[in-house]
Amino acid sequence: MKIKMTSTSLCLWLAASCFAGSSQATELVYTPINPTFGGSPLNGSFLLGSAQAQNKHKDPDLESRTRSTQTALERFTSQLESRLLSQLLTNIQDGNTGSLTTDAFMIDLEDDAGILSIVITDRVTGEVSEVVVNGL
Repeated sequence: MKIKMTSTSLCLWLAASCFAGSSQATELVYTPINPTFGGSPLNGSFLLGSAQAQNKHKDPDLESRTRSTQTALERFTSQLESRLLSQLLTNIQDGNTGSLTTDAFMIDLEDDAGILSIVITDRVTGEVSEVVVNGL
């Protein structure tokens, strides 16, 4: 009986070694998932969505940035000042000079033979900034 068990175990061992010899081994290759590190760009939106879903931190200033803090009059004044500055710069192309005074600034534009000089004076602090553009 002992011989039979030994021959049975020997047969099993031979069968196992035959199957092991016919198996194929391949090289392991790492492919990144994150597009930042060379992965597919199609994974980007999925990874961003996963990260945002896990994010428990909230920006404390987000609400104040998204909500308009200006009144309708302040927005109108800002748009009007922007329009007047645009018109003033358009007149420079025609060779005209001009100035604009707002609550915060005094802006003087001067075109001297192709050299545009813009002098900006802060009415509160008296600080003066000058921008000179050559070749206009």
